[in-house]
Amino acid sequence: MKVVLLAGGFGTRLSEATQLIPKPMVEVGGKPIIWHIMKIYSHYGFNDFIICCGYKQYVIKEYFANYFRHNCDMTVDLSNNSVEVLDNHSENWKVTMVDTGLNTLTGGRIKRIQKYIGDSPFLLTYGDGVGDIDINATIECHKKSGKLLTMTTYQPSGKLGVVDIDSDGSVLNFLEKPQNSGSWINAGFFVCQPGVFDVLEGDHEMFEREPMQRLLAQQQINAYKHIGFWKPMDTLRDNVELNQLWDNNKAPWKIW
Repeated sequence: MKVVLLAGGFGTRLSEATQLIPKPMVEVGGKPIIWHIMKIYSHYGFNDFIICCGYKQYVIKEYFANYFRHNCDMTVDLSNNSVEVLDNHSENWKVTMVDTGLNTLTGGRIKRIQKYIGDSPFLLTYGDGVGDIDINATIECHKKSGKLLTMTTYQPSGKLGVVDIDSDGSVLNFLEKPQNSGSWINAGFFVCQPGVFDVLEGDHEMFEREPMQRLLAQQQINAYKHIGFWKPMDTLRDNVELNQLWDNNKAPWKIW
């Protein structure tokens, strides 16, 4: 299966870091977050990637076009302009980078890479979220469902603490960041049948809105419930937290 990565958005909520580079290239532990996502898939044997580029796509293309040199030790002899590779730290990846338009929304970006997928099932995720996702388990769940789309869902902790108050007004307990009872959110890490392309109508649609509503009406969406770690990098604070986890060797998504 090929892995499709949505990496074309403007990343406006992380504008402190995305004025010069696209959001998927913002670093965690010295590597772009898209690299971390690709390492998760690669751990499960999926090494054929299609990146849906848009905003500042040249940064993504330059990084992977020169990945070999970015990730090896080398000696450059300036007297004769020769380069000697001393130690190769590259990956066994095939990376196709596609210009899916500057202002194209997520549904349109997926539609534009259809010709690179053909009639095969494929994996799909965003270029800004990491987790200890069992990719093989998502695929198995998808196969059992028989539906066109399987979406990984996640039950997040509350952002604010809760105060437990008795009927007489007495404070009984402080509950810090409890699990939201019954609330599951879209965490990406999709498994898709090629029939998903049939509900995509153009560049103007967010995949998470009209296309998913069409699939919902057809009863073609399945949920894989992920119990573990998942975190999107939406803000600078998220980036700081992910870097702290990595720097302290406590990154749950580092399964490789």
